[in-house]
Amino acid sequence: MATFDDESSDEEFLCILGLYLETNRPRRIRTFRDRTDPMAQYTDEEFRMRLRLEKHSVLNLLDRVNNRLQHRSGRLGALTPIQQLMITLRFYSSGSFQIAVADLAGVSISTVCVVVKRVTRAIAELYQEDVIFPTTQQDKLCTMRDFYAIARFPGVLGAIDCTHVPVQSPGGENGELFRNRKGYFSLNVQAVVSANLTFSNVVARWYGSTHDATIFSQSCLCARFESGEITGGYLLGDGGYACKPYLLTPVAVPTTLGEQNYNTSHIATRNCVERAFGVIKRRFPCLRMGLRVKVRACLILCFIFDMLFLITKIIDDMARKKDYRYTPASVGNTV
Repeated sequence: MATFDDESSDEEFLCILGLYLETNRPRRIRTFRDRTDPMAQYTDEEFRMRLRLEKHSVLNLLDRVNNRLQHRSGRLGALTPIQQLMITLRFYSSGSFQIAVADLAGVSISTVCVVVKRVTRAIAELYQEDVIFPTTQQDKLCTMRDFYAIARFPGVLGAIDCTHVPVQSPGGENGELFRNRKGYFSLNVQAVVSANLTFSNVVARWYGSTHDATIFSQSCLCARFESGEITGGYLLGDGGYACKPYLLTPVAVPTTLGEQNYNTSHIATRNCVERAFGVIKRRFPCLRMGLRVKVRACLILCFIFDMLFLITKIIDDMARKKDYRYTPASVGNTV
C-alpha cells in the first residue's frame, strides 16, 4: 500500500483515495420482489371491488392491447402485458398516488409511471374503433328507439353535456385558463351519451374556463351536423347550449301544457348523460378526485379518452358476457 510523507500533496492523496474507493465500491445487490397475480389471487367479486371491472372485461381489453404491450427485449423481470394492465387499472380505480400503486404491485415508482403512460396510450388508440356516433340508418333507428323508451321523446341521437375533471395547476401564463367557474383547476370534457350510458363522442381538449357552448361549436360533431353529414335526428342539451335545428334545449319559461310536457320529456331523456358522468366518476375516482399529472403532457388527454372508453366496454361486455378464460401465466420477478 502506498505511503505518504509530509511532502505529499493533499491533491495526490485525494486522487489515489478516490481511485481506490471507485475500484472497491460494493456493487448494488439486485433484488427481486414478488408479484401477485390479481386474476388468480382474487375471486370475481373481490376483483371487481378492487379494479372496478369484471374479469372478462379485463381479458377482453387485454386481447385488444396485448400486442402493444409486449416488450421487444426478453430481459429477465420484464412486466407481462397482463401485469402492466393490472397496474394501470389499479391506478385508475384507486385514484391514488403512484407510490401507493407501486407498493401494492411490488414495483418501483418509475415503473408505475412508465407502465401507466404506456397502457393508457395503448387503450387510447382504440378510441376511434369503439366510440362511434351513430350515422348509419340502422344505428340511428336503434338509438332513437332506446331514447324513445325512456320518456317518449322521438328522434334523439344522443344527450350532450360537459363535465369538469380536476387537474393540478399547470402554472405559467396560461394557468388561470384552467380555473373553472367553481374555483378549481380542471379540464372541461364534452361527451355525447346514448340511452344505455355508452359514450358515442368525446371532446377532451379544452380549459376548465371554457363554456360548454363554445366547446360544441368548435367540435367536429357540430361541423358534421352543420354540413348535413348527419341528418334525421337531434341532440338533447341543457339551457347552456343555443337551440338549433339539430340541438334541442328546454323551454326557458314554459307557459302551455305542451311546453311543460316537452320539458318533462326532455329532462327525463337527457338525464342519461348526467348519470353516465356519475357512474364513470364513481367507478374511476381519479376522474373525480383529480389527475396528478402534468396538464401539458398528452397523457392527461389519454386518461380522459380511455376512461370513457373503458366504461363503454364495461357495459357492452356485461351485456354480451363473452366467455373469456384466464390461464395464470408465469409471473416474472420484479427488479
